[in-house]
Amino acid sequence: MLALLLEHLLVAGGAFEGGEADGMELAVAAPALEVAAPARGRDRRPGADDGADEKRAQSGGPVLAFHGTIVGVLVAALGDVMLDVIVRLEEPLAPGGDVRAATRAGAGGQAANVAAWAVALGARGRCVAKRGADATGELVVRELAERGVEVAGPVARGATGVVVSVVGGDGDRALASDRGVAPSFAPEELDPAWLEGCDVLHLSGYALLREPISDTALAAARLARGRGARVSVDVAAWTEIRTFGPVRFRELLDTIGPDVLFATEAEWEMLGGAYLSAPTGVIKRGPRGATVVTEDARLDLAPVEANVVDTTGAGDAFAAGFLLGGSLEEAARRGLDAAARCVATVGSLP
Repeated sequence: MLALLLEHLLVAGGAFEGGEADGMELAVAAPALEVAAPARGRDRRPGADDGADEKRAQSGGPVLAFHGTIVGVLVAALGDVMLDVIVRLEEPLAPGGDVRAATRAGAGGQAANVAAWAVALGARGRCVAKRGADATGELVVRELAERGVEVAGPVARGATGVVVSVVGGDGDRALASDRGVAPSFAPEELDPAWLEGCDVLHLSGYALLREPISDTALAAARLARGRGARVSVDVAAWTEIRTFGPVRFRELLDTIGPDVLFATEAEWEMLGGAYLSAPTGVIKRGPRGATVVTEDARLDLAPVEANVVDTTGAGDAFAAGFLLGGSLEEAARRGLDAAARCVATVGSLP
């Protein structure tokens, strides 16, 4: 049924809705702060004994070494750029029947979302992804460009990816993805110029789960770090990691040695229960906010109140806000503000 719905949307033109920033005043990051070297492979397990650490959480603690303000910061996100089809159900699906729904189609994919939210928050955003030489690819690139996102990456014969997000009445969603040519992004196709000038390289966890794009992600991390950029990883989907293998995925994280690691609670547990191969770990808790963990501190933050319409892309909005720098608390609160904005509307883009 989803395939038929998608075909119908595409034939009909899949109206793209250009989102506008809601006029939220730009946050200003703290002065540049250095961050400790990645703790590769270290198993740190905050638990019941971490109450003291939580009390000692330093709101002025280091996150990323950036400029004194958000303006000028460049976040390059490597992963997927896709057509994002949102299906918001007005009633439960009925097998063999027809139910009412509100639909929306537009640019999406984790890398594209993070780059777009970085721009919406006042920074610069670049999406590095492989896409197909097709009408879908042209549409999503045009929409991202209109939003101020720099789009880079190889263009090849084949299809640009499509992800269908089915959203229930409570705003929660389930995804069905066809990544198209994105996973075929090979290291020899990576142009170092695409990483030029970036302050942080954000790697989608999806980019680590398939070859050859996983090799490309590793190469990009080496190039970016060699040029002084920080590296972050969003673990992505626990279902994909379960298939890929948690131990194998942890080995990839150890190789990358990210400065910041984002994960949901399910992903966090699947990786071994608060396993960290990064000096800063960020646990996304959805309606319960977020927790930031470092070697010396634990900071729990409540979510920003919002009317939840669609949770698609909320984690990407949070990551973009966090990566713009400042203290742990400043970065996390900026991320939570962005996530609240995201869930209040249909779709993953600002």
